[in-house]
Amino acid sequence: MKRFAAVILLVSLEACYGGSPAAPTSGTAAVRVLMLTATAGFRHDSISTAKQVTSTLASTSDIQVTITDDPASIGAASLADHDVLFFALTSGELPFSAEQKAAILGFVSGGKGFVGVHSATDTLYDWPEYGRLVGAYFKEHPWTQQASVVVENGTHPSTRSLGQRFTIEDEFYTFRENPRPHVQVLLRLDPASVSATGDYPLAWTQTFGSGRVYYNALGHFPSTWNDARFQQQLVGALRWAGGAEDPSHASGVR
Repeated sequence: MKRFAAVILLVSLEACYGGSPAAPTSGTAAVRVLMLTATAGFRHDSISTAKQVTSTLASTSDIQVTITDDPASIGAASLADHDVLFFALTSGELPFSAEQKAAILGFVSGGKGFVGVHSATDTLYDWPEYGRLVGAYFKEHPWTQQASVVVENGTHPSTRSLGQRFTIEDEFYTFRENPRPHVQVLLRLDPASVSATGDYPLAWTQTFGSGRVYYNALGHFPSTWNDARFQQQLVGALRWAGGAEDPSHASGVR
């Protein structure tokens, strides 16, 4: 396994803002997040915004984040120093070795967290275990427009400030199989708002072994990452996946 390459950015107040890292706001140990933005397929223009926003959110909460574009940096050694693996806008067949894949599955199933955003479901189609981990594989995005999102579960740390629904402009995904039978759906698209019918989950949680998994299909545009409602979802998800929030908000053991 390669050591961390120069492309890795260790994000902290000291590195980014010239000060000392903020103390955890909850009085507990900080949630340590390893954020991967590698792509082997489509690369979203919003990746740079995603990095900046996540860095800023980390600086003002009890989260510490290490950001990398290098798939080779993901392995047992690097994961051992983190609580959450975060696939942000990843795509395609990332070149993970069998050893790396085993490390990722062991990390989550052993009690840690996984968070995926947007095209994290457009990733690693040739690795079925990853599909079970993230909860579904991307099928298509038939609607890129403003639409209404229904909050199905408003008690999860990622959704409790959202109210019953909200409107946002984004690229809305559908999936090869509806994940609902296996996961706890948090958000779904209101099909009437895009002149459609059907059931379109957008965000969900599940348990994977002893670990916690969260996925959110939003995040296509930089404007989504800059939206305070999306940022609140992200912070809540990372803290929950890292064990800093009530772990009972998950279902669908894999």
